[in-house]
Amino acid sequence: MANKEGHRRFGNARKLPSGRFQIRYPGPDGRLRTGPETYGRKSDADKALVLVEAQLNSGEWTDPERGKVKLGEYAARWITERPKLRPRTIDLYRWLLAKHLAPHLGGVPVGKVSTAMIREWRATLPVSVTAKAYRLLRAVLMTAVEEDKILPRNPCRIRGAGDEETPERPVLTVAQVFALAELVGRRPVGNIRNAPAGGYQLRFRRHGEFRTSPEVYGTRTEAEQALWKMADDGRADCNHDRRYLALVLLATFASLRWGEVTALRRPDLDLSAGTVRVRAAFVERSTGEILLGPPKSKAGRRVVGIPQAIIPVLREHLSVFVTDEPGALVFPGAASSGAGLRDLMARMGHDSERAALIYQHEARGADQAITGAIDSHVQAERGKDAQGDDDDGQAGALAPVG
Repeated sequence: MANKEGHRRFGNARKLPSGRFQIRYPGPDGRLRTGPETYGRKSDADKALVLVEAQLNSGEWTDPERGKVKLGEYAARWITERPKLRPRTIDLYRWLLAKHLAPHLGGVPVGKVSTAMIREWRATLPVSVTAKAYRLLRAVLMTAVEEDKILPRNPCRIRGAGDEETPERPVLTVAQVFALAELVGRRPVGNIRNAPAGGYQLRFRRHGEFRTSPEVYGTRTEAEQALWKMADDGRADCNHDRRYLALVLLATFASLRWGEVTALRRPDLDLSAGTVRVRAAFVERSTGEILLGPPKSKAGRRVVGIPQAIIPVLREHLSVFVTDEPGALVFPGAASSGAGLRDLMARMGHDSERAALIYQHEARGADQAITGAIDSHVQAERGKDAQGDDDDGQAGALAPVG
């Protein structure tokens, strides 16, 4: 039905004491809304009502009242209410919000966040967190657009801002992997003491007898490095806990994450079939708390082949270090002692987060062939080592698989 002369079917424009015009209209829930702006002419107010009506009909309308909520408050609630976030992801998001989002944008109403504001904010971020912080903000504002109808479109529109350039991951040779496996669990016998005149001195054991080194080191770190070097050179005795030999080899050649390999239980290893089943993972929160949960992704639940070359090591490990209970952890206590492995990898020149010993994605149909190829490569390289070939050239390098 056509509007009567001077009347509208949708909303109304009223004249304020100031002489300006303000619009009012019913929202999708039937509640009367007041427009956030005023207009100098009634015709402009009528045009605003036409626009609002069109937005309501197309589903593009945003609630100006809800847009007043501060971004910091909205983002905090988003993190709390977001389903299926892993504990470490929650910790990361809360840290990014408190450290990098809230100080700059936390007090801005969600409905007022603009691309220009985001561009300015992004320019203040450290390079190491820029992409992560931007992706978090983009996800939060996407909810504001699509679910809560606070914004008509996402103001995170900076092309490529959420992309991270991950450096190429170094890959260990077979020889380096076995050397690392032998090093894990080794500890020099000795301690570091304050020197009388300042600095630090080493007291170490050699051939069963304790001695004091005459050298004085400026920092404790230098002293610790010297003690490790003495152990490597045979000038200091070592204790060797071999429980982690199998852990390093299995994590490497079956391409398991640290949380996955430390969560394995006896039934997960089928050494007759040469397979390992991944169905859980430990995760360490920023508080230091260690939780047991599902693997990192749905694809993380998988069965992976184990190269025959390391089966004897795993059999010995199960026999010596793992109890007979079906639910026994294959590597008990390893989840809380990851620093040992990280320290040793750093000693070998590899960053614990970037060193990809072998990173093999799940390849269901091809897994047996992949495992066979890895096994052949390991056997060949180990054979060369046994013959005294110390060439780590191209033939000795392990390429990432998958």
